Amino acid sequence: MILDRHPAGFVASDQDSILAALQKISANQSRIVFLVDEHGTVTGSLSDGDVRRWLISETAPDMTRAAGSIANRSFLSVSEGTPLSEVSTLIRPGVDRVPVLDERGRLVAIATPGMTTVTIGNRVIGEGQPSYIIGEIGNNHQGELQLAKDLVDHCVDAGVDCVKFQLRDMASLYRSGGSESSGEDLGPQYTMNLLAKFSLSAEDVLRALDHCAERGVDAICTPWDLASADVLHEYGLPGYKIASADLTNDELLHHVAAFGDPMIVSTGMSTEEEIRGAVEVIRSHGTPYVLLQCQSTYPAPYKDVNLRYMDRLARIGESPVGYSGHERGWHVAVAAAARGAHVTEKHVTVDKSLEGNDHKVSLLPGELAQMVREIREVEEALGSDRPREVSTGELMNRVNLAKSLVAAKDLLPGDTVRAEDVEVKSPGRGLQPNRLDDLVGRVLHRAVAAGDFFYPGDLAGEAQTHHDYTFRRPWGLPVRYHDVRPLLEVSDPDFLEYHFSYKDVELDPHSFFDKGERLPQFFTTHAPDLYAGDFLIDLASPDDAIWERSIREVQNVVDITRQLREHYTCEQDPIVVVTMGGFLPDRHVRPEERRPMYERVQKALEQVDEAGVRLTAQTLPPFPWLMGGQQFHNLFMDPEDTAWFCETYGRRLTLDVSHTKLAANFAKRPFSEYVEAMGPHIEHLHIVDAVGVDGEGVQVGEGEVDFRDLAERLDRLAPDAPFIPEIWQGHVNNGEGFFVALDRLQEWF
Repeated sequence: MILDRHPAGFVASDQDSILAALQKISANQSRIVFLVDEHGTVTGSLSDGDVRRWLISETAPDMTRAAGSIANRSFLSVSEGTPLSEVSTLIRPGVDRVPVLDERGRLVAIATPGMTTVTIGNRVIGEGQPSYIIGEIGNNHQGELQLAKDLVDHCVDAGVDCVKFQLRDMASLYRSGGSESSGEDLGPQYTMNLLAKFSLSAEDVLRALDHCAERGVDAICTPWDLASADVLHEYGLPGYKIASADLTNDELLHHVAAFGDPMIVSTGMSTEEEIRGAVEVIRSHGTPYVLLQCQSTYPAPYKDVNLRYMDRLARIGESPVGYSGHERGWHVAVAAAARGAHVTEKHVTVDKSLEGNDHKVSLLPGELAQMVREIREVEEALGSDRPREVSTGELMNRVNLAKSLVAAKDLLPGDTVRAEDVEVKSPGRGLQPNRLDDLVGRVLHRAVAAGDFFYPGDLAGEAQTHHDYTFRRPWGLPVRYHDVRPLLEVSDPDFLEYHFSYKDVELDPHSFFDKGERLPQFFTTHAPDLYAGDFLIDLASPDDAIWERSIREVQNVVDITRQLREHYTCEQDPIVVVTMGGFLPDRHVRPEERRPMYERVQKALEQVDEAGVRLTAQTLPPFPWLMGGQQFHNLFMDPEDTAWFCETYGRRLTLDVSHTKLAANFAKRPFSEYVEAMGPHIEHLHIVDAVGVDGEGVQVGEGEVDFRDLAERLDRLAPDAPFIPEIWQGHVNNGEGFFVALDRLQEWF
């Protein structure tokens, strides 16, 4: 029986909506919450079964109704102090969470037969959570408080979740009182001498723990004796570590478990029988715990590490498990996290040649940081076992690499499609080849020229209609030279935005217009994202050759824009949208590195002749899909430094809603903060939805953007900025995706 003394995940207000309570039930993965009134008194329980029964009984369920109105008021509970043996008799099928209440009826703990999660500080450890990474400092501070603090700083910079120290009271720990070791065997004598030389006093350990608090990192400590445990308990730690050497020390286990705080217990040097005995001792107090697989040799041979034993350890402990590593390198620790280690612990040092066993199996600060990065990357790569979805990058590559159904000859409206009228060709813009049987026999509602794609609309049998829209701001369509005329036949946009490819900028723009022709719209342009030879515009590049070519390419787009102007009735100078650069293939830079990159961009722009155009910087996503794979953007993402760039240099922005929403998701900040900071600098808008941190170009209404809130903010901050719906692949089938977006945007814009 375990008492979870961090019950916040099981508590909801009885005035919360049923939907909010149900979301909490789903989040805690325990199928129940306990409802409390304004005084914190438990008033009832609500299980997923209670909600289902209520839904069935209601003809029109109101999910905004107060959760307390359907609560179970006859819930099972026990009083604080009830013996665990009595509590355990209450557990039965359908009842695996029993609330423990104080004398005022407030929830102080949840009794459960086993635990899949443990909470230390603000982190939940266990099933479904990232590995809790501990930077083990131990005695690697060499008895110097300042070095201990420096090691804490290195751990924080590396991104660990927790820092761990050790505390010994030498007088109570060793039979000699810790004063001398001459009567001991060689091994203990060596260890005792090291500890006498390099241990921190209790006062200095507490100062080091204070420094952890100042740096905002969890800190736990290993007490090696009862006196040390009491010092740490009085200080108030969020959890304790038990060393492998004390797994059979029932007196210490009982003493620390009685504190009721989570314990992380290493199992090195122990038999399975001894592990089971330690588990029994800890469980007798109802204290939550984690068991760590550990090989207590320094360094440990790889053949003895036995990561698979974590699986058996989880069954023995009925608890979260992890790995404490003493082997060389950090690849085994990464593998442990991949195999499901809920806790991963490695020692850290500033010098592997220092005296002491731990240094040679420790990681240097840079190595620790790399281990943390690799664990997080592996965790991200593990994903889930949900049905497979095609990623954003795969969708883009599918267009480039996959195949489509295309017309083998010219077909007219009213023609019935025969098998011999269809060929399979690349790229993958139209119907996939596996839709051939669905296409054959369909009557066409439009003309399809030889070599053109068939689209899902050809299966629906409906002709495309003319699209008319009225928005509070000018609206336009993204175009290429070749699709201007077809799109104007089915719509009347206020403007057109030319999205140039690197081939387009080599063409004569005048060749696409009749002599003297001037279209009634205005227009904007967008510089290519990719040039031949895998070249990308990067006005922040430290490489002079890349930087100078980037300036030339931007200037070329500006020059083409000026040429196009004679074919449009533009009162204002046309807008030019440029992805300014600042990307890297493998990492995001530190915030302090960005300012010089912005300055490099401005220095480049000063060399561009911008007469007759409005040059704008496009806001960018954290992980752009370029050249068939993921890259790392660094500029025009953070709202504060983007606003600084605009204010300092008088620059304007094209706010790409999808890009900026992804940046906000990546930074775990509200999207509204980005709109508010960048809003006064917006000249132009690309409106599109987004999902996660790299799902860009998503159809409006199918992602995570709150368009109602966005529209209200943009009406206030940038009321005159024109917009286009920049839906990925929105241009196919004569702009079908664009028109779907515009239909939906009418509700808010």
